[in-house]
Formats: sequence, C-alpha cells, structure tokens
Amino acid sequence: MPVRAVRLLALCGLVCALLSPLGGARPAQAAASDWLDHDHARLRLIAASDSVGETEELRLGLHFKLQPGWKIYWRSPGDAGYPPAIDWQGSGNLAGADLQWPVPHRFSLFGLETFGYGDEVVLPIAARPERPGEAVALSAEVSYLVCSDICVPHDGTLSLDLPAGPGVPALHAFLIDQARSLVPGLGAEAGLALERALLTGSTEEPVLEIVARSDIPFDAPDLLVEGPPGYFFAKPEVRLGDGGKRAELSLPATRSSLAKGVLEGKRLTLTVTDGRRGLESEFIARYERVPPLAALTGGSLLVMLGLALLGGLILNLMPCVLPVLSIKLLSVVSHGGRESRAIRVSFLASAAGILFSFLVLAAGALALKAAGLAVGWGIQYQQPLFLSAMALVVTLFACNLLGWFEIPLPAWLGGLAGGGAGGGSAGGGGHSLGGHFATGAFATLLATPCSAPFLGTAVSFALARGPLEILLIFGMLGLGLALPYLGVAAFPGLARRLPRPGSWMVVLRRILGLALAGTAVWLLTVLAAQIGATGAVLAGGLLLGVGLLFLLGGRLRGPVLAASVSALALAAVALPVGFGATARPEPAPATASGAETGDWRPLDPAEIGRLVAAGKTVFVDITADWCITCQVNKKLVLERGEVARRLDGDAVVTMRGDWTLPSDEITDYLTGYGRYGIPFNIVFGPGAPDGKLLPELLTVETVLEALDAAAGG
Repeated sequence: MPVRAVRLLALCGLVCALLSPLGGARPAQAAASDWLDHDHARLRLIAASDSVGETEELRLGLHFKLQPGWKIYWRSPGDAGYPPAIDWQGSGNLAGADLQWPVPHRFSLFGLETFGYGDEVVLPIAARPERPGEAVALSAEVSYLVCSDICVPHDGTLSLDLPAGPGVPALHAFLIDQARSLVPGLGAEAGLALERALLTGSTEEPVLEIVARSDIPFDAPDLLVEGPPGYFFAKPEVRLGDGGKRAELSLPATRSSLAKGVLEGKRLTLTVTDGRRGLESEFIARYERVPPLAALTGGSLLVMLGLALLGGLILNLMPCVLPVLSIKLLSVVSHGGRESRAIRVSFLASAAGILFSFLVLAAGALALKAAGLAVGWGIQYQQPLFLSAMALVVTLFACNLLGWFEIPLPAWLGGLAGGGAGGGSAGGGGHSLGGHFATGAFATLLATPCSAPFLGTAVSFALARGPLEILLIFGMLGLGLALPYLGVAAFPGLARRLPRPGSWMVVLRRILGLALAGTAVWLLTVLAAQIGATGAVLAGGLLLGVGLLFLLGGRLRGPVLAASVSALALAAVALPVGFGATARPEPAPATASGAETGDWRPLDPAEIGRLVAAGKTVFVDITADWCITCQVNKKLVLERGEVARRLDGDAVVTMRGDWTLPSDEITDYLTGYGRYGIPFNIVFGPGAPDGKLLPELLTVETVLEALDAAAGG
C-alpha cells in the first residue's frame, strides 16, 4: 500500500476517534430503549444520562412519535379517552417514578372537549432509585390510547438498563429538560399569575370564573379544570383586557348523574395555558357572597376608611383588652399631677407605637400576599413561637407589676410595664418615650385576637385589594385604636385631674399584675392547642420559674440572677418551637361542649347544600382558641338560653370549623365570603340558601332573627 494511502487512513482514524463521544465511550443511544412500534404511534424510554451517577433522582422521559392527525391524552383527558399509564413492577433498584405532564392542547370534536398531545411529545419522569449510585434496570409496561377519527388502545414493555457510573449527560437530556420546562408550575416562571377564582350562577348550573394575568399579552389563553367525578366543564369564554395582559375566563359546569352533591366546597385543579406556557393552582369552589370588588368605587373606599376608624375605636372596648387596659390605666395613673407637656408627649408616643404597629401588620400582610400565603386577622396566634414569646413578655410585665423585681428593668421595658423602673415602687420614674411607644405596640399585639364590629369588614376589604388599600385601612384601624391616647394628648388636663401616685397604687399594681398573669395563662392554653398539653405545661413551668427567680432574687447576686432568668426565658420560648416541629397535633373536628349546646359537626361545605335541600337550617361557626371574641360569643350567646335550645333542636344542624391551627380549607372558606378574620358565623336554610352572614359580635336577637329568616319563617 502506498505510504500516502497509509497516512490518509491513519488521519481518518484519528478524526473518528476525536469525533466519537468522550474518545470512544459508550454511544449516547445506550441511554434509550428500543423503539416500540404500533399502528399510528411509536414510543421509547429515554434517560438524561447514560449511567445513574450519585443523584437521588433520575431524569427519564416517555418519548412518543405520532402519525399526523393522531393524538394521545393528558392526565385528565376531558370528555373521552384515558391517559398513558406505566407499570414499573418488573424494574430493579427502583423505589418509584412520577410521570409529569407538559402543557397539553385542547381538541374539540363533535361537541366533545379533550386534552392531549399530537405529533411528538416527551412525558418527563422523575425516578427514584432504592439505592442511589447502584445500577438501575428499568422495565416499563406502558398502556395508552391513540386516537384520530377512531381510537386504538396499545400496550407494550420498554426496557432500559442504566449502569453505575458518573452520570454523563446523554443526547436525550435536551429533550427531557425541554419537556420538564413545559410542565405547569405556579406560573411565575412562565410570567403567569392567577388573580381570582370563584363560582357564579346557581347551585344546579354553576359557572367557574377566573381572572389571570400575564407579563406579556396573552395569545390564546385557555383553562383546563380537573374536578370531582360527574362534573364536566365546557370550553371557556375568554375576555381580554389591559392590553391583552388580563384574561377573564368563564366556564359553565355540566353535572351528570355520577356527581355527588353540589360543586361548592369541592377541590378543583385549575390549569391556565397560553400556547406552551402554563400555570397550575388548586382552588376550593366557592360562590362570592359579597359584591364584586371591581364594582367598588372611590366613595366605597371612603366608607371603608370610616368603618376602619370606627372599628379600631371600638376595639378598645372588646373583651380582649383587659391586659391592654391594665397597661393603659397604670400609665394614666402614673401621670397624676404631672405637667401638661409631659402628659401630651407620653400619650403621643403611645399613639405612635399603635400606628407604627398597624403599619408593620400591613407590611406583613403585603409580604404574605406577595408570597402567595394565607393572610388573616390574628393569624400570628397560630404560631407557637409568637405565642411563647408573648407569654414570656406578659409574664415579665406581671412580675414587674407585682413588685417582684429587685433589679431595674431596661428603660423601655420599665416604661411599658407601667413606668416603674424598680422593683415594686409605686410610681417611680423611668417614663421614657421608648417605654410609652412600646406600650402602644404591645397593646396592638394583644388586641389582634379580637374582631370588633366593622373591623372584619374593613380588614376583608383591604386584604382583597391592593397595597394602597391595605396600608390605608390598617393605618385607619391604628388611628381608631389610638384615639383615646390622642384624646388625652389633646386634653392633658384629663390625666392631671387623676389622683397623685400614692400607696393606693401599690394595690392597683398588684391587681393589674394578676390580670396580666391571667393573660399569660390564657396564652399557654392557646399554646396547648398548638403543640399539645405536655409542651404547654413545660413552658408554663419555665415561666413560673422565671417568676420565682424574681420573687427570691434578693438571695442571688445580680449577674447570677440575670443569667438564670435569661436561661429560663430562652428555654420557655425555644421549647414550644421544638414541640411544634415534632409533636404538633393535627386539628381535630371541633365539637361543642356542654349539654345545652348540642352536637357540632365538623365544617363540611359540600354537605350544606344537601341539608338545606332537605329543609334543614345550618348554623356555621368558625372559631379558634386564640379568638377571644369567639369565646365571648359562645359563652354569652351560643351556649346559653333560647339560642342554645334552638341550635340543639332537630331542625338545625350546627357545624364548626376550628382555625386554632393553620387550615387551608378554612382559609379558603373564609375568603370565599370575602372574610379574612374571625369570628365568622353564617346561617343557611330554605329561606336563605346562599347564607345570611352575622356580625362579628353576636347578640341573642341577631342569632334568633337569622335562624327564623333562614328557616323561611
């Protein structure tokens, strides 16, 4: 052979070696099974890497190629068909595999609406090896339906072995990752957001209406609904606005004989699509019981601001203000005989603390809404950390008022506890602006478990609107709560007419200290519902230890006492958090106690329609252990006299939802009525099938009138 030919062959061999993947490694085709050929379709199993690597999840894909005009179905096929299914029983070293679903297409044929894929599609699969790092033998028995004018079912087995190794990316990784990017998520990554979802129409002919937004103008928005068996949803009617960036979609629901109960209260999965983009969200079907917010005008905002001001003012008179009143009263008494300027400045500082705290609450509500989390009035009392911290602070204030401190408190804490910096002085100095500011802030925190008349309406309006409305409404609520402080600041002579501090204040301080100690006990009972009785008792024991250290503090040196108190206080706050993470109980169905109150069923929105259709009256009570107004309603109205007898009668069914612990179902139920706080009471019946809402603070007359109206009397 000529030398020139030998050199040419050697050069070709070198080029082939360089061009082969990884210098002669196993070809990428090893990361795919053989094609399985059927009439009108072929499929195979592919992997994103040619070996398992060390990862705990393998990226796989079920790769379909379909002949023109033929399709396979999405996970929820619509009016006909069934989706592909995989049985992995013959696999080795496989703990499980989850089939994922990219954005589907809608197919309309002969009045039927179906969803699926045509041409070519990869269905991503997230597989989990039993023993990561070891070889995996995949055996997938696939069943699917391929349709055009006719439908043909197929099944077959696909096999793919992935050896142990570093997990080098295969040629199919791009196909799989592209398909995974088309699986609908929360929508943010696709520039989509779901603004609102609600039911309209009648119970027998419900209509689902949603509002979606897009960062770029919509092209062809669509809505796919997965709901309970027996309900079918038509193709949506679409209305675009805001330059095409806002889409309103309306879908009538058809009910078949297989449907059980009414649609309200059922969980729906909504998938909004726009071409290859999509978002997915779960929704509890609810009718909107309040006027559409879009219809509210600027005048309505002024009305709501007025209601917020009035609600904040009335909040001063609610039963939850006992500890707040103790702090106020001692602060007022300690000003007896002081000059007008000092009184005015101190009360303005307290008012500023209230306003600042409400603005902080508004900022927190905005942050929660932006994160897509639940927002409601008083929901911080659902968190063990907040409860334990509040119990500690109240305990410290109680010890100070009882005169157990033998060391001076920090200026802000002494001012908050009534102005006395020392242990047990009847009216010592230490009236710092920081202390008076903290008085207002602390009063706000202790007032939030209560819902005064008009407050719930104003808060619900704000939380259903935008950032400006939330800031304005919460600011006006704070102004209402601060009005008594502002009144004294405007007329300081009111405070100067009070008796000067004297020995009588010692007795008053002890009484108010006991009131705050009672508040600490109440907080621990709420904590018990969060983390269980054992954790709450241990936390209470630690707080009692803090009090005993102060009481016996004269026998300890200052640094030793400070270190001991700090250690017990830290443990009292940290222990409930640990219990909450490990032993937090599931919320139990709430039942009423006592012979007079009858048997309360757990809240079941889907059952309400059936009961009303049977001629029953249904009384719904949403409550929580931390909601003091709820407890007052129960003790003074629902569990006494004629109201208790009516609720215990055969004609009335009572349902109760317990919101002591966070509950998505109860949150969704409240927001369905435009409410974001409790107490929440509503009565249904033949005379009020859509429900009759009751005010936050119940009276015997309002409850009896609502029961009569709902019964059709």
